[in-house]
Amino acid sequence: MKCISNKIIGMWLLLITLGIFTLNSGVAQAGDPNGAETYSDSIGGLKYAVNFTWTLLGAFLVFSMQAGFTFLGGFLRQKNMLGYMAHCFIDSTLGAVIFYLFGFALMFGGSKLVPGLDYGNSFIGWDGFFLSGRSYDVQTIMFWLFQMVFATKTVSIIAGAVAERMKFVPYLIYSCLMCGLIYPIYGHWVWGGGWLGSLPIGAGVKDFAGCATVHTVGGIMALIGAWALGPRKGKYNPDGSPNAIPGHNLVYVVIGTLILAFGWFGFNAGSTLAATDLRMSVIASNTFIAAATGASIMIFFTWAKMGVVDLPFVCNGALAGLVAITAPCAYVAPWAAAVIGLLAGLAMRCAFWFVEAKMKIDDPLGAVAVHAANGIWGMIAVGIFADGTYGGVSGLITGSGSQLLAQFIGTLVAIGWSLAWGCAVFFSLKYTIGIRVSDLVESDGVDTHIHGSPCYPVEPEFIAPMVGEEEVDIQQEKRQASLLEEALSRDADREKIYSDKLGRWVYARLKTDTKRR
Repeated sequence: MKCISNKIIGMWLLLITLGIFTLNSGVAQAGDPNGAETYSDSIGGLKYAVNFTWTLLGAFLVFSMQAGFTFLGGFLRQKNMLGYMAHCFIDSTLGAVIFYLFGFALMFGGSKLVPGLDYGNSFIGWDGFFLSGRSYDVQTIMFWLFQMVFATKTVSIIAGAVAERMKFVPYLIYSCLMCGLIYPIYGHWVWGGGWLGSLPIGAGVKDFAGCATVHTVGGIMALIGAWALGPRKGKYNPDGSPNAIPGHNLVYVVIGTLILAFGWFGFNAGSTLAATDLRMSVIASNTFIAAATGASIMIFFTWAKMGVVDLPFVCNGALAGLVAITAPCAYVAPWAAAVIGLLAGLAMRCAFWFVEAKMKIDDPLGAVAVHAANGIWGMIAVGIFADGTYGGVSGLITGSGSQLLAQFIGTLVAIGWSLAWGCAVFFSLKYTIGIRVSDLVESDGVDTHIHGSPCYPVEPEFIAPMVGEEEVDIQQEKRQASLLEEALSRDADREKIYSDKLGRWVYARLKTDTKRR
């Protein structure tokens, strides 16, 4: 372990040294670090400033989505909430640092979308490291900020699928690899001038705001991560049937869903990168319509199937609609957005059942069903519903099948890429340093063992629950239980066993080899 720690420290020192060297060597040949050469007091200059501001506003909205992800931790038990929030927080901090160091350059180098991104090929970028040299430019740094918040959302998709049972260090390693290599390289293929975006079929692979790049890649990684970890204790019965493990705060889930839906306006409409692109009104409206229909179908589905309106599934239906519209939002009409969202809700519910009941994979937040299933559906929806009114993208409804073929290829590549990386990362970690916490940690909750504090600290001496009309002295009960356990421990006929329910060792069961007197 000490050797691993020394290697990690050495890696960081190397990265910092390279960063300082690159920054020092790049200042003299900087692009436009203060905007003096970019802005002008003219109609064109004002137009550029409006677009610049709109893109930054979109980045701010997408960053706020991390709060939404965090609130979805209400699906979890309270003893693990702090661990889940820690995962979400490091994704948007450490993950952002990794994307700054080299993820951005690998993703957009050679795209020439903004200054300082000149070198790269159709498979990988090689320019823009550390935002130094010519990439030390107001346009490039604005673009980096917008792309960084997308990267940190991709990596957080897995947090919910591996919650309540994953070690912290393996999650750190995964987060760094996701932001530094896995997401950027596939993103380069689609958005950075790579081979998928320029595919000579239809208009090339079109993923307007990230159905494949963000959600399919993140969702498939979540699937492999949850599979490698195995289910939580008590999730499945001996006959294989799943048990529901209720979350601790559904208020958080609803708040998180609403925050995510609000941030999604920046996610989708902000991806125009231009306030002068008036198509953003269609994009924003399509985004909302898909979310609304995804939620609505779950209202009636759960009501008809279970006799109650299951609000957690309604929330996931809304998120499913948001995921599915992410790629086609710019290319389809509002009626198509409604159909896409409606089918997204149903796809989420079917995928949730298949993953939980058939694959026996425990995904506490339904990340695979929401993101992987509907990332795939959203990509295919572009090839079906694109009406040719934006970007020259035409789907089956216009009589063209070539775009559907391009979307199918892009989706298959995303699935294969993330499957390969997911297996390589999670199973190599599983059989080296281990990825799952011990039974004791899982029973007590990861909050106290990994983070040193429960998320909701309680002082027992201030709690006196009512039993009938009498108050119970909790401290007195604990003292009595301790005395009883101490007495049992002295009985040679008693066996020491670990209680999953109590989360500790107890002396209770008679030894099986003890002869009856």
